[in-house]
Amino acid sequence: RRCRLRVLDMTGLPDATSCRAPDGMSVWSGTVALARACVEVSKHQREFQRRGSKRHKGRSGAATAAAAPQPPGVDVHADLFVNGTSYGILRDALQTGAGGPLRLKCREFQAEELSATGIVTLLESLDPSCVRRVDLRFNNLGLTGLSVILPHLSRFPELRSLKLQYSNVDVRRPTPESVLGIRCLAGQLGMLPSLRELNLGSSRLSGNLRQILCDLQAPLESLELAFCSLLPADLAFLSQSFHAPALKRLDLSGHDLSRSLLEPLRLLLEQTSASLLHLDLMECRMADSHLDALLPTLRRCSRLRFLGLYGNSLSTAALKDLLQKTLELPELRLVVYPFPSDCYKPEPQLQCGWEDPVDSERLAAVDAEISGILRSSGRTDLVWIYNPYGHGALDYFSL
Repeated sequence: RRCRLRVLDMTGLPDATSCRAPDGMSVWSGTVALARACVEVSKHQREFQRRGSKRHKGRSGAATAAAAPQPPGVDVHADLFVNGTSYGILRDALQTGAGGPLRLKCREFQAEELSATGIVTLLESLDPSCVRRVDLRFNNLGLTGLSVILPHLSRFPELRSLKLQYSNVDVRRPTPESVLGIRCLAGQLGMLPSLRELNLGSSRLSGNLRQILCDLQAPLESLELAFCSLLPADLAFLSQSFHAPALKRLDLSGHDLSRSLLEPLRLLLEQTSASLLHLDLMECRMADSHLDALLPTLRRCSRLRFLGLYGNSLSTAALKDLLQKTLELPELRLVVYPFPSDCYKPEPQLQCGWEDPVDSERLAAVDAEISGILRSSGRTDLVWIYNPYGHGALDYFSL
């Protein structure tokens, strides 16, 4: 009894799907295994109690029998990932309640491809004291579904991160319903006092960012707005808001910086320069001239650790200039750069319409040249890579 296990912490285990633990267990399969264990152990406990009660009644002849004292259960802290396939078993495991021998304590909750009702059922079953992140990507919720779910998040006092990417939110053409939905969304976000990270990726928010963020009680430190169809007014609002000086992570991938967004972005980066650690500008239609316009501001981001530029049309010369001018950033550790535009080899006319393939020899030569510059400058701690996957991008909780 003196050595009985009370707490088992299984949070933060490497995820096999992240390419960092190819022989390990994914968060999804780990969730299923834990849920099954909780259900099975609870079933065995009930059966043991039932048999013990029968034996006790047989010996004493009493109509009722006092249950034998049960050993305290084990709190299992874990990150949980559920979809339609695993919904039933996780629901059953969570609903075994506080009296079960294995009690799931969720730190980070991720749900994909579930209905709003199903998500609410699981959220209501979670221990409110432990949850720090809720990730609801790929659930096709729309503003209506979000309005059903978000009120249930206010029961989590430690909720710091909320991810709602791919939620099928499109408010580019205002309607009375969408205006009301945005107002409702803003109010519900305002009920989350600890919120510091928000991901609205792939929501079509054109011109509505001010309205969505207006009720937040504290500044955000991480804001992901990839492919959100933002307008200059959205970036202008952000640069003037109380969020800008606090931002550590900013993702504006998928926006066209070749036009009217470039100057608002430059002004925003000026306001975030003292705090910004992670900047994603992938697939932003940037050419050499646009990068050149941003470089003076980027060089003032003295704490920058990560810069993502994959998918932009930048030449080898522009990339080398960026490299030389950012070597002075002492905390920069990772740059994801695009295939240089001069490393593509044009295909014959008959294949017009297909993307030109990369000249692997020229790309290898550029990569070797970049590596040589890093070595000669003594910045062997800085990695430049053209593969946007598998490099373990910074998570908010590791910033």
